[in-house]
Amino acid sequence: MALTWRLTTLVALGRNVRDQKCRFLSVSCFRCGTVVPFKLSDIGEGIRDVTIKEWFVKAGDRVSQFDNICEVQSDKASVTITSRYDGLIKTVHYKVNDVALIGSSLLDIELDDNNRNTEAERIKDKPQPTIKTENMSSTVSEGMEHVVLNGVEKALATPAVRRIAMENNIKLKDVVSTGKGGRVLKEDILAHLEKKISASSAEKRVEEKSTAGKAVSIKGYSKHMWKTMTQSLSIPHFVYSDECNVGKLMNYRNEVKDSLREQGVSLSLMPFFVKAASRALEKVPQLNAWLDEDNQTIRVIENHNIGIAMDTPEGLIVPNIKSVQNLSILEIAKELNRLQELGRKTSLPLHDLTDTTFSLSNIGVIGGTYMKPVILPPQIVIGAFGKIQKLPQFDDKENVITANIISVSWAADHRVVDGVTMARYSNFWRYYVENPVFLLIGA
Repeated sequence: MALTWRLTTLVALGRNVRDQKCRFLSVSCFRCGTVVPFKLSDIGEGIRDVTIKEWFVKAGDRVSQFDNICEVQSDKASVTITSRYDGLIKTVHYKVNDVALIGSSLLDIELDDNNRNTEAERIKDKPQPTIKTENMSSTVSEGMEHVVLNGVEKALATPAVRRIAMENNIKLKDVVSTGKGGRVLKEDILAHLEKKISASSAEKRVEEKSTAGKAVSIKGYSKHMWKTMTQSLSIPHFVYSDECNVGKLMNYRNEVKDSLREQGVSLSLMPFFVKAASRALEKVPQLNAWLDEDNQTIRVIENHNIGIAMDTPEGLIVPNIKSVQNLSILEIAKELNRLQELGRKTSLPLHDLTDTTFSLSNIGVIGGTYMKPVILPPQIVIGAFGKIQKLPQFDDKENVITANIISVSWAADHRVVDGVTMARYSNFWRYYVENPVFLLIGA
């Protein structure tokens, strides 16, 4: 039940009480049942806006603190927003795939009793206006603000109406009021806003008629790719390419893939490539590093957090498998399956996208043969693999045989990596891929 207290002060002016005028002052304090906006807080990483991917609540639902509210997608990762309050969802302001700015109101929530103390403290900490009786008459009725100061009348509106006007950058003096006594109503604000939107839409239609084609905004993962690839333009790339026979590796994989599928694990060649990259980094550790351009130094990193380029409905993204040097091929396969499933849902969390030290890309999955990969700063190397081709080769006895060959290309930052170092690394990687038994026994 809403709790309301009212302070009424009766002041008698003059000696004759019958001739006195009464002044009433009614003040509403915080009470349970208050509807407050649930704003989108800053989620860090310089993110300014997000796309609403999924709602877990709707108008009329009750929520408790830490309940999931919605999932949002920035240009870097997916984040699940949880409730800060216990209460009843009154209004949801965005639809799925709408873009919301940081600080905007995602929904309105009517607070329960157990929010009272916390919210009251928040309100108490705000500066409160000082009410003076000289040259000013005040009437603060239930939920209404009306002030006459030195003969100048201020706008008459409820706090809720003022909040709507503030959130939409509308000045109350510009709104045509239809309420009693010149009060600005919620309907007046909405009508004013609708006129602004209609005018804006009309201008947009005129502009669209004069311009051929359709504008498509860059958002989601594609926005992050825009940023990183712009940075990569400053890197002097060089590319080292080679070929690798994956015949033995395919035999190993084919022997176990069916039994692993029964356990819910999809085993491709990629986990072997990832493990081989980690084993080769143990031989050439200076390639598992980040470049500090300002200080002209590299930071060699102990953990092999190997990123895997993935195509998703929202664009290219590169999540990583953490500490590959400590994982078996089966563990890598499970982790890769998890990342691929999140990628299909465009629900990769920030943890899976940060701290990548070395990246790989498999263009062969869509039929590509050769590619020149682009480095993701601050990393200094990235590798790319093509599709498997059946090509004629000579065996040890100079007989022509059919071999399963893939091409591999390594792009490196030529400011800190030379060709000999890259070739040496590539030879180690190829050795482990062509002799997969050494990936299993750790030799």
